[in-house]
Amino acid sequence: MKKRILFLGWAFSLHAGMAHAQVKAPAKDWLIDHKPYVATVMEKDKTITLSNGLLSRSFRITPNVVCTDYRNLVNGDQLLRAVKPEARITVNGHDYMIGGAYGQPQQAYLLPAWLDKLTAGDKDFKYTGHQVTNIQPYLKWKAGGWSSNPHQPTGKALVFSYQSAVPELKGIEVKVHYEIFDGIPLLAKWLEITNGSGQPVKLHQVVNEILATPEEESAVVGSVTKMQVPHNIYVESNYAFNNAMKANLSDQTTHWKADSTYTSQVNYDYQTPCLLEVYPTVPVGISMAAGEHYESIRTYELLLDSYDRERNGLSKRRFYRTVAPWTTENPIFMHLVNSDPGKVKNIIDQCAATGYEGVILSFGSGLNMEDTSAANIAKFKALADYAHSKQVMLGGYSLFSSRRISEEDDVINPVTGKTGGAFFGNAPCLGSKWGLSYLEKIKYFFSSTGFDIFENDGPYPGDVCASVKHPGHTGLDDSQWKQMLLQKGLYHWMNERGVYVNAPDWYFLDGTNKIALGYREVNFSLPRAEQLILNRQNIFDGTWEKTPPMGWGFVPLSEYQGGGAAATLEPLKDHLDTYEQLMAQYYGAGIQACYRGPRLYDTDSTKVLVKNMIGWYKKYRDILNTDVIHLRRADGRDWDGIMHVSPTLPQKALAMLYNPTGEDITREIALPLYYSGLTNQVRIREKEGALKTYALDRTYCAHVKVRIPAGGYTWLVAE
Repeated sequence: MKKRILFLGWAFSLHAGMAHAQVKAPAKDWLIDHKPYVATVMEKDKTITLSNGLLSRSFRITPNVVCTDYRNLVNGDQLLRAVKPEARITVNGHDYMIGGAYGQPQQAYLLPAWLDKLTAGDKDFKYTGHQVTNIQPYLKWKAGGWSSNPHQPTGKALVFSYQSAVPELKGIEVKVHYEIFDGIPLLAKWLEITNGSGQPVKLHQVVNEILATPEEESAVVGSVTKMQVPHNIYVESNYAFNNAMKANLSDQTTHWKADSTYTSQVNYDYQTPCLLEVYPTVPVGISMAAGEHYESIRTYELLLDSYDRERNGLSKRRFYRTVAPWTTENPIFMHLVNSDPGKVKNIIDQCAATGYEGVILSFGSGLNMEDTSAANIAKFKALADYAHSKQVMLGGYSLFSSRRISEEDDVINPVTGKTGGAFFGNAPCLGSKWGLSYLEKIKYFFSSTGFDIFENDGPYPGDVCASVKHPGHTGLDDSQWKQMLLQKGLYHWMNERGVYVNAPDWYFLDGTNKIALGYREVNFSLPRAEQLILNRQNIFDGTWEKTPPMGWGFVPLSEYQGGGAAATLEPLKDHLDTYEQLMAQYYGAGIQACYRGPRLYDTDSTKVLVKNMIGWYKKYRDILNTDVIHLRRADGRDWDGIMHVSPTLPQKALAMLYNPTGEDITREIALPLYYSGLTNQVRIREKEGALKTYALDRTYCAHVKVRIPAGGYTWLVAE
């Protein structure tokens, strides 16, 4: 056990006293060094195994395809207790299984000796073959500016093909796709369906994953909604919305259910949540014409090896960096509240002078991207050209959802048959004539002007629509699926053309770059001193599962949501201390804030401050955009802080420490450096001071005594 402590500090508390005689842990922690873990697809006898040294998933291809083994190779967890179909589709009102086999005598566990006795179902879709390829990029994205990961994910893809012997399904082909990624315990899964039947069919629903997992807890009495679900598999699909700004609350597809066939479970009512099914809560509900092709949602399964919140958060952040590398772009931008050409050019000049990289014409600026008149296009193309001549990006804000358009174009409430009752009260249907026109106008504006940034407020939030007159969907049944495809299509179009997209909803897996960090807008009308602490709480809370580049904050240079002079920074020259502190908090966290106002500086002294802060951020940009380790949450009573870590950069860590009190304080702070890759000692300097050597204790912490000025901050750099 002593050797294991030295190898994996995090593993001691998790595995101490537990026997894993048959499990050989990976030689290196993948969160520190992921390079040894390369994806493979192995075929032997009747079994195909996906593996990368961190997870393995095996399938028998006879008598039909069944998943027989699903393991976390880091800690040995088995995620499978029983075989289930590979997927399920509902066609013309009837359920059909894809793959699967029957006859397992006990659902609590699976013995290899039982596999040869399983039989296939007569009406199930049968395996006809498979193909192995390299992973292909989901989106044709290429990094346009600074990015901490400009590379698309790599790995292996396995595709199983199926057909049915049922006469009414003859000619319908189903393909089940798996992808296993290099360097991370992650799988992706989705379905393709091709209607080769020669006649139209109604595709009601697609369940693209069915897993019978071991239970997280055993309770004699309890319900599915109250009992804990398995902690060791994190599931996320590219079908998430509702403006929660958190993945799990935006999720529309992950369903933990009871398994009534598992009759030996402890729960008397068979209500243990140990059956995972993945499908849209609102059914797909589409009609497929002869020859039409359908692609399901993409589901990602990340295996977790710990109950530790920070480690699990690091794993999820690595997931986004891997499959959505566009989220690692992080341009430095401000929000301008005016679209007058003279004022836009002035702020572009200020950006060029201070190191800012982009301007977003904010809400209330007067920009209207839906105006496709020659004069409007010419005006903003000239401004974009001017910005580009200064190496500055130009973008703008557009509101979609929380607005009323007309009785003909708004969402029709299926309960009342009238408009109203949408997520935002009144909202347009993206499949209406207006909605389809909106999408084309936005694309035309960007194609014609050369704008670089799209801030899409109120993207499609999941409203269903009962209209039968909207050209973008046929009725209520397919209204959510069709609108979702339209919204995704716009973001795919933007992503593949290098347009940076801010959107306050969870469309990361379909091409958006940034979401709100998580804040209450009216709080920016509070006094500046209160905003400082609240912002640091928002930063701390908003970086457990999001990387720093994935979130934006807010700084009211001019008045926003009220509050008057006490809440804002204008005139900037009179509030330089607060201006500096806000930039230190956000840039020190690697987070871009919407600095919303008419200018970045008003005097030479203000200009020097902004230029120095941006220069500092760019000097440490690489480390400031790495993962956050959470040190102490702001409470206004004592110090608070966060720390960035990287095992690959020259700077192994950078800690930002704050003192909200009215007096200087001196504290000895433990800096947890396990995820920096350091094991024995570290050299640390305060700001640009001299390096001092510190020994790491056996929890991989360096203990540093530091003085933090009253109401101020400092930072530490580890090398």
